[in-house]
Amino acid sequence: MGRRCRIWWPKQLSSTRSDSSLLLGWFISSSSSSLDVVIAFAFSDPQKTLQGVVDDTNAKMSVLLQGRSKLCVVGQFDSLVKTEQDDQCRSFSCGCNKLCGSLEEVNRYWIHMLREDQHLFGKDMSWVPRMQHIHWNGEIVSRCHVHLIFYETPIFGAHHFSLHLWNSLDQAKTPLRKPNWVHELNQKQPLLDLDTVILAINSACAAEKAFNRCLGAKKSFVGFNIIYLFLGFIWKLFSVLVASLSTLFYAILQFLYKLLNYASDSWTYIILVKVFSSARINMRIRFSQIVYWPVFLQDNGTRSQSSVENAEKAALLKHSMWSSLAVDALLGNLIGLVLLNHAESICILVLKFASDVTNELLRSGCVWLMGVPAGFKLNTELAGVLGMVSLTAIQIWTTIWIALGFHFLYVIRGLAISGIIFGLTVPAALIIDFIALVTLHVSTLHWLISLLYSTQIQALAALWRLFRGRKWNPLRQRLDSYDYTVKQHIVGSLLFTPMLLLLPTTSVFYIFFTLVNTTISLICILIEVTISVIHATPYIKVFLWLVRPRRFPSGIWFEIKSVWSQDPDSCEDMPVPNSWHSRTSTPWYTDKALI
Repeated sequence: MGRRCRIWWPKQLSSTRSDSSLLLGWFISSSSSSLDVVIAFAFSDPQKTLQGVVDDTNAKMSVLLQGRSKLCVVGQFDSLVKTEQDDQCRSFSCGCNKLCGSLEEVNRYWIHMLREDQHLFGKDMSWVPRMQHIHWNGEIVSRCHVHLIFYETPIFGAHHFSLHLWNSLDQAKTPLRKPNWVHELNQKQPLLDLDTVILAINSACAAEKAFNRCLGAKKSFVGFNIIYLFLGFIWKLFSVLVASLSTLFYAILQFLYKLLNYASDSWTYIILVKVFSSARINMRIRFSQIVYWPVFLQDNGTRSQSSVENAEKAALLKHSMWSSLAVDALLGNLIGLVLLNHAESICILVLKFASDVTNELLRSGCVWLMGVPAGFKLNTELAGVLGMVSLTAIQIWTTIWIALGFHFLYVIRGLAISGIIFGLTVPAALIIDFIALVTLHVSTLHWLISLLYSTQIQALAALWRLFRGRKWNPLRQRLDSYDYTVKQHIVGSLLFTPMLLLLPTTSVFYIFFTLVNTTISLICILIEVTISVIHATPYIKVFLWLVRPRRFPSGIWFEIKSVWSQDPDSCEDMPVPNSWHSRTSTPWYTDKALI
């Protein structure tokens, strides 16, 4: 297999008219016969201190990229017309410039590109580069397989590239045992390290900005820098203000928490914590977001700005929290204002609904079960006892809530005010706790019937094992043989028959209260799912996806524009149709050249 070289060329570089420039980028060697050269930008004014500037720029790049490849001067490109060389440079025998000073040390790789004026790609590109030769480990190579790939430089807020699932948190992968051939395949050296190439392409814009900052700001950008510094100062001031208010708010909450700790041993505090558990959890989440929001407003440093992908993730992480707070507060204010304006009518509707559920469902259901439900003949005495216990508990709980129903209007107004202040999730969590508190008699009756039903089932199972001559061994968790006496068999038979005949009556009451309690639980779960959706929905991502979908990577396509060859039997400049496409947010233009 011959040597293969892939040159990743920024598309906007071919729109400039510089006659001679140095190319800065990264060399990525996948194997001894494969080389990727990622061009970041060009520099047309070499200086003696250029190596120090390159080192300072490389130090600001991503640590992952620094471990795989370092930013360096990868080569030069000239026009086809020979130009006078600079006094600071000498020429190799091959025609390449050899810089003086710290850049004089010979690199393992060096490329020499020529400019050809063509309009192959349209009006946005005035010329196309072509490789003259490449220095490969000190050897001048003029004939090798060269693929020239044009790409649009990723810019923050415009687009970038990615090969992995793009989210703020890395997915945890469970370790799975793989066959040996998979490990052997992973040990083979790949022909293309596309991960490093994409990382370098995403870092191209940041590298150019860092390089220009190290050289010194240009005078033409002084006004822009002043505006940028002013906006940065305003943003810092806003962050400090929000941080101060959040810290003050957090101090007040800590003071109230310390006061409540004095009463933490009292039964009132314990009951309130257990009753309002959902509201307590959601208020803790909301307070944590308010306290830690200023941390995300601060600048995350140069590491997050070393790559467009990292900058996009940091920006989304920064804006995801305030967008969640904003949507939650907006929904809370809308529903809170509606509750405040229609508090009396809503109070009447809720009380009427609670009365209908109590009378039409619970009481009528218990009376129906005491008779002949759906034609089933039940035990009259047991059904009467269970029905009377249920009706008595329902009546006691209803009487208590009728006495407290006069204050229900204040509860609705309190929910509305809490929604306006804290957002929709806090009153929604309070509604869950109120539903659990109001239906406490249903959950209690369901627990009692479940206890009776499970005890009856366990007793029948134990008596059935008695007839089979088996006994459960709790130490070894198994069934062992056991010789029962005649008296034990007689007593077991006398107990098994009435318990089996009473089982349908208990089952009917258990099914009824299970259905009612399950319906209440489903309503609470539905409200909890709504709260989770409000907390977890990436609103800023959805908004950006609708407005600027190109900011999110969604694939890559390669499009062959033309093919060159120096073989005399082949045609030159032969157009080739599109060969491979895949879903993408930013098109890549590919030019394949065989030298």
